[in-house]
Amino acid sequence: MSKVKLDGYLNKHISEICGVGYNKNSDNHCAHFVSHVLGLNFGYTCGMMVHSSQSAGSIRVQEIFPKCKQVGSWDTLNDSLECGLVFITRASNVNIQDKTMLNVPRKHVGIFYGKDIKKVWHYSNSRNRVVSQSIEEFSYHYRAPDNALFWGSFPEGIRL
Repeated sequence: MSKVKLDGYLNKHISEICGVGYNKNSDNHCAHFVSHVLGLNFGYTCGMMVHSSQSAGSIRVQEIFPKCKQVGSWDTLNDSLECGLVFITRASNVNIQDKTMLNVPRKHVGIFYGKDIKKVWHYSNSRNRVVSQSIEEFSYHYRAPDNALFWGSFPEGIRL
């Protein structure tokens, strides 16, 4: 996958991304979007939400975080990782050493891409569509103290 492929998701509603029909606007679809893009299907999935046996995507941010090969606070990210996952939540919700994240309402995930100027593609639940933002814009997704940023390398076998 490339930036071009990520751009192909821009402005799409989750109903255009999820083939099993889990697309209620009142639900959070950030992890759901990331999972369909990357083919993640562990833990609780969209198929379980609609009782479908079709191929489904993971829907919980806190289940994706520990599957990352490596994680860290955003300020520890070096330019050798061109793309990966970016998480935002309160710093105390994350234990980097144990690779865990608490199940709290204020957490969000997107895909970042770019060595120098990192952009983030994520599902905006307030706009009900996929958007792309600079990492700085993404850092305002929540107000302090719920806006600590973390990075994660893709789970084993996943490439962008």
